[in-house]
Amino acid sequence: MPIVSKYSNERVEKIIQELLDVLVNEEATPDLALMCLGNTITNVLANVPEAKRAAVVDNFTRALKQSI
Repeated sequence: MPIVSKYSNERVEKIIQELLDVLVNEEATPDLALMCLGNTITNVLANVPEAKRAAVVDNFTRALKQSI
């Protein structure tokens, strides 16, 4: 069963491209890019209610593992 998102593909792709553009413009190496993205994820998670954070992290890491 396909996953249905509440966000349009166009919006998601636009944001991804903007994030990638910053990394390219900064000439970020893969390790620096991952460090910056990881810190960004940590900052985003700070806005998730504490009671839900572990579940969100589990879902995120599962999706990340499935994407590689």
